[in-house]
Amino acid sequence: MGITLQPFNEFSYTMFSSVVDVLEIIVDSGSNSEPKYEAQILMTSIFSFDFVFNMHLMKNILRITNDLSQVLQRKDQDIVNAMNLVNICKGILQAMRESGWDSLLERVSYFCNSHDIEVLKMDAMFLVQGQKSQKSQPITNLHYYRVEVFYTVIDMQLQELNNHFTESSTELLLCMACLNPSNSFAAFDRQKLSRLAQFYPRDFSAIELSMLDDQLQNYIIDIRSEFVELKNIGDLAVKMVATKRNKVYSLVYRLLTLALILPVATATVERTFSAMNIVKTRLRNRMRDQWMNDCLIAYIEKDLLDKLDNKLIMDRFQNMKTRRGQL
Repeated sequence: MGITLQPFNEFSYTMFSSVVDVLEIIVDSGSNSEPKYEAQILMTSIFSFDFVFNMHLMKNILRITNDLSQVLQRKDQDIVNAMNLVNICKGILQAMRESGWDSLLERVSYFCNSHDIEVLKMDAMFLVQGQKSQKSQPITNLHYYRVEVFYTVIDMQLQELNNHFTESSTELLLCMACLNPSNSFAAFDRQKLSRLAQFYPRDFSAIELSMLDDQLQNYIIDIRSEFVELKNIGDLAVKMVATKRNKVYSLVYRLLTLALILPVATATVERTFSAMNIVKTRLRNRMRDQWMNDCLIAYIEKDLLDKLDNKLIMDRFQNMKTRRGQL
């Protein structure tokens, strides 16, 4: 089955034209020679087949992976939907690799013709920009753009997804999906949930694993008839606490809380590494661990801190010790 790439929309044309207009203004009216020179270099670069090809390729890949990227960054992510999106992205990327070349090249050529950009002949020899002769083994433009760019970039994306979602992590997520209460717990699978508990040997002893299997049998019969119209695992946890089922089925509830913690912990770790480059800058390179941890917490949990009254914070700081000035 082939894949048809979406046509380049008017918004993308407008954005490209707007960027060109801004660069032309800088080149013609800039008061500083350095920005004018940089703008001229950019103008030369974007009006090239190489730039247009890479722009279209990356736009297609980012369009395919955007929903997955957004879901994985959310603290309240639905892990079931995230796992489905992983498989969907892999399938679309593989389909694009197998049958998306002709469509992509057609779009690139159309865009180039619309903006008076020279379209390279695919059967001509590929030349590195700025070089008239090819020192290494000569290759055609078709080989370079299809094999060394198109295939390589897509393979890197697929490899990245495979590295982040290995066989063991995929099994973990699929087992976790069995907790999903939607459609009257249609995804419930007692064996997979017992397998899920085995991923947490510190939280479930051998005796508790045996007890969990029996508890799951009673659990599904009890809640399937009463817990209706639940959307996700979070709603199920709230309902269990409200009806005190968390105490009746304590092992199942423990498994449920572990499933809820996993996506939040994953997102928090990713945010922490990203925030470190923002908090610990070159001017703060002597920041010690405790001070950096405090700053990271304030940055990562800024949504919660925004809800605190500044007066309460100042009063607490003022009462910590005697100070010369009053805040």
